[in-house]
Order: sequence, then structure tokens, then C-alpha cells
Amino acid sequence: MRITALTSLLALTFGATASLADGVVNIYSSRHYDNDESLYQAFTEKTGIEVNRIEADADELIARLTAEGANSPADVFLTVDAGRIWRADEAGLLQAVDSEVLTSRIPAHLRHPEGHWFGMSQRARIIFYDKTEVENPPRTYEALADPAYEEQVCIRSSGNVYNQSLMASMIDALGEDGARDWAAGVVANMARDPQGGDTDQLRAIVSGECDIAVANTYYFLRGLAGGVDGLSDGIEGIGWVFPNQSDRGAHVNVAAAGVTVNAPNRDNAVAFLEYLVTDEAQAYFANQNNEYAAVPGIALAENPARLGLFRADDLNLSVLGEQNPTAQKLFNEVGWE
Repeated sequence: MRITALTSLLALTFGATASLADGVVNIYSSRHYDNDESLYQAFTEKTGIEVNRIEADADELIARLTAEGANSPADVFLTVDAGRIWRADEAGLLQAVDSEVLTSRIPAHLRHPEGHWFGMSQRARIIFYDKTEVENPPRTYEALADPAYEEQVCIRSSGNVYNQSLMASMIDALGEDGARDWAAGVVANMARDPQGGDTDQLRAIVSGECDIAVANTYYFLRGLAGGVDGLSDGIEGIGWVFPNQSDRGAHVNVAAAGVTVNAPNRDNAVAFLEYLVTDEAQAYFANQNNEYAAVPGIALAENPARLGLFRADDLNLSVLGEQNPTAQKLFNEVGWE
């Protein structure tokens, strides 16, 4: 576990004095981006509220919140992927927040219907391809299962939450039987057994191991910015498709945050979430971490702008969590490792 204290150095757990003091907000975060520190520091400068943070894997933090119960010092749970924030909510770890600021700024499909969590930034999960090898890339997620792309597709394992959420969206769009058939078609078109992370799928295009890959835009934009071994040097040979632009739109996921059910500093936690949806904070997400703002109307940073505008699926992201168990069941049935 990596522990970061932004305005003070804390021990493994927040001290009782810190967690109950005025002017403090304690965050359990599975976002592991050093650049986020400048955002939190800006919040402290604007509000005087001291920010303390513990970072770990999302499932580890969910287990920790569960074990701590009413004695937890955590005020905010912050994670990446709607599936993970759904797990925390299903475990009863988040509380409803009634904030006009949050509901007016965040589109309805990017937040929990009852205010248990709010999407703060977006990433699209899209199709990438080798521009020299693929003349007619797939234009929809459904087309990834077309036999025309046999032995061309690289994609992560079924245990990856990004793919579980994509599969959940396919279940909503196609029904269980249609989604199962789709997954079986993708398995038949795989160039190799699923392995590695999103960056590894993109590297496989550069190396020639596959012609088509599915990955989040964030990982491609990191490579575009430079310095990613095995990707950046060959990235100009990779093309991209925002799928399903003529119907439901490209699948998006979020970094999301919610106020914990036992938050000792609830008002400060709400103030923190409301700060994250200001133009300033949203521009940070877009400009500093290769993500898309959740609030409409925020200008794109240079690298996301190179990908262009796209139509996003407006499926309420709560569905991604609700369908997660079914998604994994269907993956298992078709042998998606």
C-alpha cells in the first residue's frame, strides 16, 4: 500500500485527532497519479481544508472500509471504473449526497441516481488498429466479433474490470444471448490469449503481434505524449475508431467519488466533491491526466483534442455495476480467459 499525505505526513491510518478535526477531509483513493496532488493542494488553498489521502487497490480499500465500520476515518472513496464504485456502494459503504452543485454539473448518466457517487472524469474504451495492415477497421464493438478479423484482435482478460464494464454495456445493448454470442466471436478472433494491461495491447500493434486492440483512450494518450517504452516510438502507425457513432455511442467509464457512509467530516467531503466539478478542477482532469472532463463544455487538452470529438453512450453507469456478475458469467461460458 502506498500512503500519501498532501499537507501533512500521516501514519498508516489517519490519527484520531486528524480524522475528527475541523478543516480536514480524509480520502481513500485508488487513483495512483502523482499529478493529482496539485489538484488537492489547490482545494486546500481555496478552502483551508486539509487533505489527507491513503492510496491502495480499490478492492483493498473496500475491504478496509468494511473492516473499519463506524470507526473509519475515511470521508471520501475515490476510484476508477463504475464497476468498482458500484462494489463499494453495494457493500453499503457510501451515503446519498443531495447537492445541487453536483447534480447540475454532472450529467445524469455519469452519476448514481440517488447521489451515492459521482463521475469526475471520463475515459472512452475504443478500438485501435494498425494503419498499414487494416484497411477497414471495425466501426462498432459488435464488429470485433466479425470473422473478417480472425486472429487479429488483442484485448485484456475477462478479469479486468474495464472489460467487465464493456461487457455489461453489451448486455444492455444486445441482451444476454446477444452479448454471449458477441464475446464468443471476439474470443474466436483473438490473436493471442489475453495478457497484460491496456498499454500492452497497444504495444502489440506496434510489435505486429496483433492488428486490432481495445484499450482506454488514457493509455493511448500517455503513449502519444511520449516516453512509453514499446509504444511511443511506433504510435504514429496506430489509428483509432470511436465505435458505434451512428447509434448508441462509444462506451465510456469514469473516475468516480462518493462520500463514505460513516464520514466524520461529511460537510468537508461534500465540499471536496463540489470542488472537483468546478471548471478549474475539471480542466485539470482534461489537461493534466489525459482524461475527458465529466462536466460538459470544458475545453479539450492538446492530446485528447487530437483524437477528436465523439458521441458517448449515455447509458447510466450504474448499469455497469449491476450487470458485472452477469458479464463475468458470460465471459466464463465462452472461455474468455
